[in-house]
Amino acid sequence: MYKIKTNSDGSIERYKASLVTKGYAQQYDMNYEETCAPVAKITTIRTLIAVASIRQWHISQLDVKNAFLNGDLQEEVYMAPSPGISHDSGYVCKLKKALYGLKQAPYAGFEKFSIVISSLGFVSSSHDYALFIKCTNIGRIILSLYIDDMIITSDDINDISVLKT
Repeated sequence: MYKIKTNSDGSIERYKASLVTKGYAQQYDMNYEETCAPVAKITTIRTLIAVASIRQWHISQLDVKNAFLNGDLQEEVYMAPSPGISHDSGYVCKLKKALYGLKQAPYAGFEKFSIVISSLGFVSSSHDYALFIKCTNIGRIILSLYIDDMIITSDDINDISVLKT
């Protein structure tokens, strides 16, 4: 996919190209199984903001760039090279990472995020799997994930800075 990003005055900001698969051609149980990824519940977001406000905690919001591109594929998935890319006729690409358009991309991205955030000492809530909590002797930090956006709050602003890094 090719896009031209424009400024509010209509001038060109930048050109953008994205490699997107034809996920509609995938067949269940052949090259994908799990497609859904947990996303934060609206009640969790409201509660998180209320608690942070009452306790006067710091709140940060982040957008994960290329969130789906970080997921590792468990299945063998092949795609034909995009038009305009020179390649030998009859050859295809074997994907190692999820791409936008794949049915399992949201699940693969969330799975990878969960592994990384757990390695940093966070634990997923049993009430909302997209809510991650880390308690230390200094305080606690709470993270809620919604697809590729996250809200982070903590009683220590340094915890948020360390997590962002």
